[in-house]
Amino acid sequence: MTKPPAPIASGGASSSTAPPRTEQPSDEHAALDTYDSAALVAAFTADQARAAAAVQAAAPALAAGVDAALPRLVAGGRLVYAGAGTSGRLGVLDSVELWPTFSWPRERARALLAGGDGAMFVAVEGAEDDAAQGAADLDALAVGGNDVLIAIAASGSTPYALGAAAAARQRGALTIAIVNNVGSPLAAACEHAVVLDTGAELVSGSTRLKAGTAQKIALNTLSSSLMVRLHKVHGNLMVDLRATNAKLARRALALAQRASGADEAAARAALAACDGRVKDAIVMLLLNVDAAEAARRLHAAGGHLRRALGE
Repeated sequence: MTKPPAPIASGGASSSTAPPRTEQPSDEHAALDTYDSAALVAAFTADQARAAAAVQAAAPALAAGVDAALPRLVAGGRLVYAGAGTSGRLGVLDSVELWPTFSWPRERARALLAGGDGAMFVAVEGAEDDAAQGAADLDALAVGGNDVLIAIAASGSTPYALGAAAAARQRGALTIAIVNNVGSPLAAACEHAVVLDTGAELVSGSTRLKAGTAQKIALNTLSSSLMVRLHKVHGNLMVDLRATNAKLARRALALAQRASGADEAAARAALAACDGRVKDAIVMLLLNVDAAEAARRLHAAGGHLRRALGE
C-alpha cells in the first residue's frame, strides 16, 4: 500500500492578491494520483475530519447567529438561504429537511440557488457570477425585517450570494454569512459571519470536499439549534416531526411512547386521535385529556411541551 505523507499544518489567511485559501493548491498528498484505494480513503477521511474542527472553532459565531435569529423567527420571520453550486445546494437541503424533521412550515424556509431550481441537478454555468440576479431573487420573496438570510459561499466572494446579502440588508433582514475564508467580502457584508477556516482542499480547489462538509455541519447546527430554541424538541426527542412515511410513523409512535411511558396501544390511539401530532399525543397521554384539550393547551403554551405539561 502506498503510504500518504504526514499532514502539514495549514498556514494563515491568504493575501489580498492571492486566491482564497480554499482554492490554493494543497501542500499535502502531492502524489495523490498514485495512491491505492486504502491510502486514498485514509487521506480523504483524515482531511474531512478537519471540517468538524473548523466548525467547532466557529462555535461562538454560530451561537451568536442563533441568538440573533431567534427573536425574528419568534416574530414570524422566515429562514432564507442563498448560494451557488455546492454551497447553494446545501442550503436547499437544509431548508427542505426542516418540515419533516421539525414541522417548520415550508413557506418559512426558502432557498435561493443561483441558476434556479434546475441548478440543483445540473450546473448552470455563470449563474453564480450574477449579483443582480441574487438581489432580484431575494427581492422576489418580499423579504422583510423579521426574516433571516443565510448566505453561503466557500470563497466568500460569490457575486450571487453577495447580491442577495446586499438586498436583504437593504430590506432590514438579518444576514448571516457562512464562508470558508477569513476576511472574505461576504463575511464583511453580513451582520454575522461564521468563518469555517478549512484551508486548502486535498483535491485543490474542490470545495465540495471539506469546505462543503463544514458548511453542512454548520447549517445542521444553526438550524437545529434554532428549532430546539423554538420548542420543537422535548428533552432530546424530535417531537415535532411530520410522519410523512412509514418510517416516520414508526418513529412518531416510538417517541410518543418514550416521552409518555404509555404502551403501544395507548400511544397508537392517541396519535390517531390527534392526526399523528406527537406533541399532542404526549399531552393526551400524560394529562389524560382528549385531543382537542391537548391542542388547546399546546396552543396556549406557544407550542412549548414542557409548559403545556405544567413542568
